[in-house]
Amino acid sequence: MSYQFIRYEKSGSVATLTLSRPERTNALNGAMLGEISDTITAAESDPEVRAIIVTGAGTAFSSGFDLKEQMERRPRGMAEWQPILRKDFETVMRFWHCPKPTIASVRGACLAGAFELMLACDATIASETAFFGEPELKFGAGIVVMLLPWLTGPKIAKEIIFSGEDRILVQRALALGLVNKIVPDSELEEASLTFAQHLAAIDPEVMRQTKRAINKSFEMRGLLEALDAALDIDLLIEGHGSPDKLEFMEIARTQGLKAALAWRDSRFPAKRT
Repeated sequence: MSYQFIRYEKSGSVATLTLSRPERTNALNGAMLGEISDTITAAESDPEVRAIIVTGAGTAFSSGFDLKEQMERRPRGMAEWQPILRKDFETVMRFWHCPKPTIASVRGACLAGAFELMLACDATIASETAFFGEPELKFGAGIVVMLLPWLTGPKIAKEIIFSGEDRILVQRALALGLVNKIVPDSELEEASLTFAQHLAAIDPEVMRQTKRAINKSFEMRGLLEALDAALDIDLLIEGHGSPDKLEFMEIARTQGLKAALAWRDSRFPAKRT
């Protein structure tokens, strides 16, 4: 099968979904989100596939949801933002709900919506170049899929999200339990495939039911309801349009995204090394 922004390949019982917009740091635009959903559906329905890897082309996993597309579409108000955020949310959660094990294979940047997608996967193998973050609050945006508190606890999640942290190095991500294993960059593909093949060797029905049992241990504590409530709050944030977000997007439109990022960062104290 052929897609514009996704490469979908099978190696025996492992399917690999590669985010393929390297010229845009694999930013997740609306078309790519649709293709991700299609490929997950294909992998779920293929009896030969027993494990799924998601990775990024080039030097990054993904910079997150595509701000350039937002600049061009200029959504305003709750009615226009609701279907955009719902599509973002449901695409990320496909990896949580998938009955087959999902593995994020990460090098370079893994930020914002892509960070949330990585969190929704069952495991993450990361290269030494990987870094992570949730920078949204620094430019007046909200969090679409509020999975982080469920994995780290509230204090660490608040530190990362409130501060708009966008450079969590892979060693800290491992210490926080966000990453399962760090490997040299040159070994990332092989290590991810080897781990996926190990999972694929397990009886698929046992794997499906065990993943369901683990997910249920979170869902029975209200994870799904809490994520829906957080999405409603994000809709309020985006629908009303914060002054910071409006200013950021206007600078991005008139002066370019690099200038908007410089404006964003200039408002905060310089970090001490």
